[in-house]
Amino acid sequence: MIQRLKEIENAPMKLLLLADPSESIVIEYLQRGSCYVLEKNNQVIGEYVLIPTRPETIEIVNVAVDESFHGQGFGKKLILHAIEESKKLGYKTIEIGTGNSGVNQLALYQKCGFRMIGIDRDFFVRHYDEPIFENGIQVIDMVRLSMDI
Repeated sequence: MIQRLKEIENAPMKLLLLADPSESIVIEYLQRGSCYVLEKNNQVIGEYVLIPTRPETIEIVNVAVDESFHGQGFGKKLILHAIEESKKLGYKTIEIGTGNSGVNQLALYQKCGFRMIGIDRDFFVRHYDEPIFENGIQVIDMVRLSMDI
């Protein structure tokens, strides 16, 4: 079951930090958005965060699944839920971004209907103090994707 958290103090920080290593950035967007959690057997195993960015546009700024549950379709379930929730909230466009090295994420988002719309060059160098590596590649640029809903 996926449900919206009422209190950001209950946000699953360990999972949030899997998708974004900066606790201060995570706390900042939790305050501006809504966190949704996926539970299995009374354990939070996944999450995503939605924040409104422009009129009629919302963005998924964080999505993560506990590593022991990878490869079981929970990431796709979260993304599809985010899309449906955004429609219910009346948004017309949903966006998401991921690092240039996020091969699995890029594939998942496109399978869910997102299209690439641009690259925010040097995003992770500008916004993070420490270098981030994924799949043996330094995360430097953000690949931006969007979907009309």
